[in-house]
Amino acid sequence: MSEATSTHSAQSRRPREGTWRDAMLANGSVVSIALFFLVVCIIFSVATSAFLTSPNLLNILRQSAPLLIVGAAMTFVITTGGIDLSVGSVLALVATLSATLLQLGVPWPAVILSMLALGALLGAVQGYFVAYEGIPAFIVTLAGLSVIRGVALLITGGYSIPIEPGSLFTVIGRAWFLGVPVPALIALAILAVAYLTFNETPFGRYVTGVGANAEAVRRAGVNTRLVTLFVYVISAAAAALAGIIIAARLGSGSSNAGQGFELEVIAAVVLGGTSLFGGRGTITGTVLGALTVAVIGNGLILAHLSPFLTPIVTGSIILIAIWLNFRLFRGAVRSR
Repeated sequence: MSEATSTHSAQSRRPREGTWRDAMLANGSVVSIALFFLVVCIIFSVATSAFLTSPNLLNILRQSAPLLIVGAAMTFVITTGGIDLSVGSVLALVATLSATLLQLGVPWPAVILSMLALGALLGAVQGYFVAYEGIPAFIVTLAGLSVIRGVALLITGGYSIPIEPGSLFTVIGRAWFLGVPVPALIALAILAVAYLTFNETPFGRYVTGVGANAEAVRRAGVNTRLVTLFVYVISAAAAALAGIIIAARLGSGSSNAGQGFELEVIAAVVLGGTSLFGGRGTITGTVLGALTVAVIGNGLILAHLSPFLTPIVTGSIILIAIWLNFRLFRGAVRSR
């Protein structure tokens, strides 16, 4: 009787152990980045007295808004197994054209809508070559990175274009609402929509399916090419919104805006646990990854270290994140 009871108890424990182990495999990357984020915050809290002050924390939220917005969109792209290297250039072009159009007297609401439409169009063009022509996303978006920023440089001649300080356009980047920066509120709204879309809609499941096994998803009747095209539309539109916010915050449009921005975005997404191989993504992890990248940049400045350390640290994080991502992914596959 005791042996039967013992056997039954062991069997009843197995599903729980399996469930717990599966949960750890599924959320381990998010837990690890959450712990890393906490450690980074503690280090900078000890290293500098200004880090935990309310003005600085709000400043981090305001400055990280573009990174959070584009990072959420990039999560969709990388989950399909693709990549978008052109987001920094799209940001620069939109910032430049926004300032140009405002100087020409175009109403600011029309500027915002037209720039978002431009971003979506650029994403659609690149997405077409990736989805329908079969050209690797790395090549397509690398070309986009060069061409789009080249257009921005051609428009400005390398100079910044000022925006009238009294323009309501600047409210998007400089205003506060209930003690919170408007850019942070915009980012929060985008993140909420991205989270629900990624986790609670058929489109989100299609995105994950395309990255995991595109052929199986196609045979199930899903237009995988359209899904792939649409994630690049989302990515470029998000970059356009980021460009609008940055132009509004700085009060000018510059073709040099967003230099290296694509690396920060990719670092945030991969650091958060989204697989570069596709098939696995997490918006929550991306948020933590983006905040980690933002905190590191902010902390290094407050610690009065050389600004040249920031790209070194960011690059190191990308390398370590890719390595850990590969190790975790390989371990999860083997366990199955």
